[in-house]
Amino acid sequence: MNNVVITIARQYGSGGKTVGEMLAERLGVHFYNKELMKLASEDSGISEALFVNADERSKGSWFFGAPNVYKGELIPPESDDFTSPDNLFNYQAKVIRRLAEEQSCVIVGRCADFVLKDYDNVLSVFVHAPHDFCMEQAAKKHSMSHKELEKFIQKTDKFRAEYYKYHTGREWTDARNYDLCLDSSKLGFERCVEEIIAYMNVRFQ
Repeated sequence: MNNVVITIARQYGSGGKTVGEMLAERLGVHFYNKELMKLASEDSGISEALFVNADERSKGSWFFGAPNVYKGELIPPESDDFTSPDNLFNYQAKVIRRLAEEQSCVIVGRCADFVLKDYDNVLSVFVHAPHDFCMEQAAKKHSMSHKELEKFIQKTDKFRAEYYKYHTGREWTDARNYDLCLDSSKLGFERCVEEIIAYMNVRFQ
């Protein structure tokens, strides 16, 4: 197999992004997070600001109705829905699929596990941790009261879950969606990286 892609979904405060960055560095491959929005903007010609607005971390920038499961389609420029949140996701997914075909890399969030579910060269990971651990990690990045931080984490994870359900029709925290689920509070970030690499060695030999 020429290239391997690792997708990482993560609870806020679990350190999934950190694990992804460490993993990419260990493997010597590119780490994709916010850069995906820039690449999707360049591919579609749609303003990057619109992608940022509809990003999974914007927490409630638009209403999630009944699931509109991603099927790989793109809405043409002549349509009134060309810059809709659905089509912004479609273009971001197009970029994710292209990357999976061209290179080894680590991709965080944005339903990449679902977008690439039919690719044999993809390893999907979900990083989670207990509430207290997530609170402790989040407190290192945000100057908030305990109550404010708790609300922030709940809101962020709620939005991620709704974003995932809307675009995939699946439950974000369902272990069946992923190849590997890791509790970062028990393993630590470095050991999470080791476990992912060990799984890769068994899976892809």
